Amino acid sequence: MKKQKILCIIILIITFIVCYRLISNSFFKTNDTLPSDKNKVYELTAQNYTSVLENVHLNIDTYVGQKIKFTGYIYRLYDFEENQFVLARDMIVSSDFQTVVVGFLCECNDAKTYKDNEWVELEGEIVKGDYHGDMPIIKVTYINRIDIPNEEIVYPPDSSFVQTSTVL
Repeated sequence: MKKQKILCIIILIITFIVCYRLISNSFFKTNDTLPSDKNKVYELTAQNYTSVLENVHLNIDTYVGQKIKFTGYIYRLYDFEENQFVLARDMIVSSDFQTVVVGFLCECNDAKTYKDNEWVELEGEIVKGDYHGDMPIIKVTYINRIDIPNEEIVYPPDSSFVQTSTVL
């Protein structure tokens, strides 16, 4: 039952991304050549979370080395290594407030000290890794427990979000 639920969530996320790309005419890439500051830490918010998540997954190589900071709760799947977890958020996918889990796969040396569903803030660097295929992975450099934020739910990617450089 647990494996079926996990597979259903993964299929739903993939379906959502494919549908979004098929029906969205606003997804395009510009030739903006602004240099990215690889030393700057870019913060994800509840408002830009899924847009950035989608863009990084679709353009992994562009974001390798980028440092990010964001919050979420610890979420693990049965086949994760001991040092892995998803820093997750619940994304609303329907008008009756059905949600799916979305987030970045993270690797952290002391991951075992954090419990499932525990809220944390972390900073890390995006690397290209492998989890059932190419996947952006956040190598955690800082992690801290936090209280549940006021904005714990995120929404599907905003069609008005246009990535014009590697600056998040």
